[in-house]
Amino acid sequence: MERGLVVGKAADVIRDSGRAGRQPTILIASREEAASRSLESVFVPGGYRVLKAYTVAQTLERARAALPDAIILDTILPEGPGLEVCRELRRDPQFALTPIVLMSSDHATRQQRTAALRAGAWDYLAAPLDAEHLLLKLETFVRSKMAADQAREEGLLDEGTGLYNMRGLARRARELASQASRRNAALACVVLAPDFGELGGAPEPAEEAIAAAVRRVAAALKGAGRQSDVIGRVGPTEFAVVAFGTDAAGSVKLAARLAQAVEALGQSDEPPPGGPAGAFRLRAGYYAVPDAHVQAADAAETFLRAAAALRLSRSDLAGSWIRAFPDDTTVGAAAR
Repeated sequence: MERGLVVGKAADVIRDSGRAGRQPTILIASREEAASRSLESVFVPGGYRVLKAYTVAQTLERARAALPDAIILDTILPEGPGLEVCRELRRDPQFALTPIVLMSSDHATRQQRTAALRAGAWDYLAAPLDAEHLLLKLETFVRSKMAADQAREEGLLDEGTGLYNMRGLARRARELASQASRRNAALACVVLAPDFGELGGAPEPAEEAIAAAVRRVAAALKGAGRQSDVIGRVGPTEFAVVAFGTDAAGSVKLAARLAQAVEALGQSDEPPPGGPAGAFRLRAGYYAVPDAHVQAADAAETFLRAAAALRLSRSDLAGSWIRAFPDDTTVGAAAR
């Protein structure tokens, strides 16, 4: 295969790797400028952005600053061997999934290859260097690394509850806000949290009791939520529900229905795993936009206003368990 075809294939794979808009970066750490330029002439036409370093200190500094998608590391650098640099990078969690390839200008022995693998390198390449072989290896390595990055960045679920985490909720809320705007529909956000602080001056609950309460609320929200609702955990004990087609009056009804589900689960003979949650009541805040096309429903602002309403409810223990954001007066008075 001609080198031009290899380069073109690698560039196509990079464009199709699921990381559109971000050019993959390779850090070349070599003691020789000529060797760095030679490698650069291979990688740049292949669609890579190239950074260069010439010493151990430069390599570590530039790696930590740029977080490259792959590192080509000379076995011999001023200030120390490449194996030690590889080990140092592997001790940093930021580089746990970064492909590191050790390169030598000499022929490699089996012992050297084994030592490189033990140091955390993905491969050990030696002279004579085959540009096609190198590009194909980097194509595979970078694809794997970028896919792992994407999966990590797009982790949208909260591990403890199985509901959306803040990232997932924000993404889905933006989708619902866009849908509501296109359809001239209402959009609401209700934020709920268990409250242990108004039960006759009871002491601060144990950590286990709080964790059990969180599990109980999460289980109730899963069971009582509508398919059109987006439900997520947004804090240690806070949950949010973004509801399409729900106005202020509907927000109060939604919160009441969810609170009833939480109470019913607490009275069930089969509570969620983790032991009893102890006594608590829910507090809630909400914010609703009656027509997301007429009044823009920014997902982040909608959530922040509902969270502010929750804080109002929490700060007034003698008041209503659910509060509207202050500028929502249509149903706020009824809720209070």
